[in-house]
Amino acid sequence: MALEDAFANFTRRDWECESTAGTVRLAVIGVGGFARQRALPGIADSNRCETTVLVARPPERVTDIAETYGVDHIVDYDDFLAGECVDAYDAIYVAAPNDVHGEYATTAAEFGKHVLCEKPLEITVDRAQAVVDACNDAGVTLMTAYRLQTEPTVRRTRELVREGVIGDVVQVHGGFSHPLLATVDPDTWRLDPEVAGGGALVDLGIYSLNTIRFILESELNSVYATTRSEGGPFADVDEHVAFQLEYESGATASCTASFDAHARSALELVGTGGMIDIESPFGGRVLQEMVIESGDMRMEYTGPSVDEVREEFDYFGYCVLTGTDPEPDGEDGLADLRAIEAAYESAETGRRVSLA
Repeated sequence: MALEDAFANFTRRDWECESTAGTVRLAVIGVGGFARQRALPGIADSNRCETTVLVARPPERVTDIAETYGVDHIVDYDDFLAGECVDAYDAIYVAAPNDVHGEYATTAAEFGKHVLCEKPLEITVDRAQAVVDACNDAGVTLMTAYRLQTEPTVRRTRELVREGVIGDVVQVHGGFSHPLLATVDPDTWRLDPEVAGGGALVDLGIYSLNTIRFILESELNSVYATTRSEGGPFADVDEHVAFQLEYESGATASCTASFDAHARSALELVGTGGMIDIESPFGGRVLQEMVIESGDMRMEYTGPSVDEVREEFDYFGYCVLTGTDPEPDGEDGLADLRAIEAAYESAETGRRVSLA
C-alpha cells in the first residue's frame, strides 16, 4: 500500500457492505454525563439507531432529555427489569455504572433484545462471561462499546499495519491521562472499586489495551504492571498505572494511565520500517491527525472531524439489521478483562503474569 492510498477516502466505512432499511430502537440505560453529552446526540445523528426508551432513577430527572430527543417512554430501573415497555425497544445501550452492566444485559437478552454495553463489559471475567453466555443462549447480538474500533484513524492505522507499511511492529507506546476530579465530585462511583472494578486502568487504560490489540490483531501473552495512589479520594483505587504488554506477534507495548494528570492521550507504533503517531486518540473526540513514516518518506494527515460515537451506533445498528457479528463482541470485552485482572495481579505480586 502506498502512503497516498492510505489517505484516499479516509473516512470510508469499510464495514458497510450491505444496504439496510429501518432503525434499531434503543432503550438507553443510565442517563449520566456521557449519555447526555455524547451518546444521545450520537444516536440522534445516526442513521440506524433511535432512542425510544430512557431508563433512569427517578424518571422525572430526565424528562427534559426525553423532550429534547423526542423519547416517549421513561422507566425506572426496577420497572425495566420487570419488563415494562419491553415492546418499545429492540436493543439496549448500557451506560450505567460498571457493576450493573451484567444485570441489565442478561435481562435484555432474556427479553430477546440485542445489547450494546459500555466498557468494561463487567467488573470481573466471570461476570462478563455470564453476559456472553446469556446473549449466546438467547441468540442476540452483543457488542462491547469500543467506539474507537469504528473510528477512521484507528481503522486506517490497522490497515497500514496489516499491509506492512511500517514493517513489523516492534514497540507501541500508549497513554491516557485525565484529571478526574476536575469534572466530577470525589464521591463518584468511578472511585469505588466495588462498583467500577478498579481505577485508572479500568477507566482509562482500557483504551490502550483494546485499541492496541485491535490494531495489531494479536493477543496478549503477558502483562507487567505497577500502580500508585496518593491517598485521599484515590485511596481505594489505582490513581496512576503503568503496564507493559507482550503480544503473540512479538511486539511489546508500554502504556500509562492516570486519574490525576494533565489531560492527554497518545498512541505511537514503531516498526522495523517506519512509525505511526496518532494525535490524541483517546481523549473524547479523535482529531483525525496522524504522522506516518515509511522508509525515507514522511506524511502528515489532518482529516475532517468524525464523531466516533455516531459511528459506533451506526455500526451497531448495521450489525443488528444485517445479522453481522460485530468485531468488538463479548469475547473482545472478555479479553480485556482478563488483561486487567492479570495487570492487577502483577501490581500486587510484583511479577509478570502470563495470559498464554
